Amino acid sequence: MKRSWLLFSQAVTILVAAYFVVATLQPDWLRGGMTRSSAGIALLEAPATPAGTPAPGSFSGAARKAAPAVVSINTSKAVRHPRSNDPWFQFFFGDQGTQEQTGLGSGVIISPDGYILTNNHVVEGADDIEVTLTDSRQAKASVIGTDPETDLAILKIALDKLPVIVLGDSDQLDVGDQVLAIGNPFGVGQTVTSGIVSALGRSQLGINTFENFIQTDAAINPGNSGGALVDVYGNLLGINTAIYSRSGGSMGIGFAIPVSTAKMVLDSIVKDGHVTRGWIGVEPNELSPELAETFGVKAGAGVIVTGVLQAGPAAQAGMRPGDVILQVQDKPVRTVSELLTTVASLTPGTAADFQLRRGDGEVTIKVIPTARPNQAQRGNQQRR
Repeated sequence: MKRSWLLFSQAVTILVAAYFVVATLQPDWLRGGMTRSSAGIALLEAPATPAGTPAPGSFSGAARKAAPAVVSINTSKAVRHPRSNDPWFQFFFGDQGTQEQTGLGSGVIISPDGYILTNNHVVEGADDIEVTLTDSRQAKASVIGTDPETDLAILKIALDKLPVIVLGDSDQLDVGDQVLAIGNPFGVGQTVTSGIVSALGRSQLGINTFENFIQTDAAINPGNSGGALVDVYGNLLGINTAIYSRSGGSMGIGFAIPVSTAKMVLDSIVKDGHVTRGWIGVEPNELSPELAETFGVKAGAGVIVTGVLQAGPAAQAGMRPGDVILQVQDKPVRTVSELLTTVASLTPGTAADFQLRRGDGEVTIKVIPTARPNQAQRGNQQRR
């Protein structure tokens, strides 16, 4: 027993002595992660982590998945001075010729066939469209079709082995969900910003005819238009479109078109060359006490019809000025924007039930919508 205790005490003495020697001559050995630079400076470095391992709370996986499918779009068009054909202008200033005007935006590759979603205002009027991928490949793009009423456009490029984004479900979004915005702001190069869904179903902003925006505080700046709004898994939720700003830069209020709308526009344009929407030929207004009194109706909700286009679908079904539209196909209608969107979703040629309040009572009529005229055909009419 005494021998064992003697061996133990000697071992402890040797270890303590070795510790003091190392602490005196090589203190760096006792400091975890401590190394010396080439100049002999002691530095404390974090232990190496396996390559590709994201930090807790990191969105790097979502960014790696979605970013390759987000492209930069550069446009150009020849512009002449508006008075270049005026003889007096030419006399004083000479022939100004044409000048090249350039534009910048983003887009999202949504098919290995080369289809790209972007905003209509990014490519509108462009003579030349060039797409640049994250792998530095470039290609000329052709416009397959545009839908100014949702501010969407479909482009196509001819390249092999294209990265393609995965489409998410924008209908399952909730306020507070985390999202990433990916695009090419100010032309500085691809940039990823993060935020949350601030609101859903934003409308009446005066941006597009059909508005159902996802609002987010993820930073969106000029050049981001047409880029991707994705979830934390890298799935596409929307196409970044606009910002509310007093300075021209991000103020935390950005808007994206839901991917559900973008898919509908994509299918319609590729299949038919244009987007077909329902139309009934009425002039609706928000129901106000003044309008209710003017038309003598008793209704607390709905959209009041202040005009009906002669021989239009609504007129043929018996709809009159002063009618208040309460429901369309059993779907409540509370605002003009909701009515516009609901009617647009109807199939032309197929009868739809419209529940109306007329005077003191309610009636239901069947309206057979026709295809919605384009903006040029409607001219200055404000008929839905």
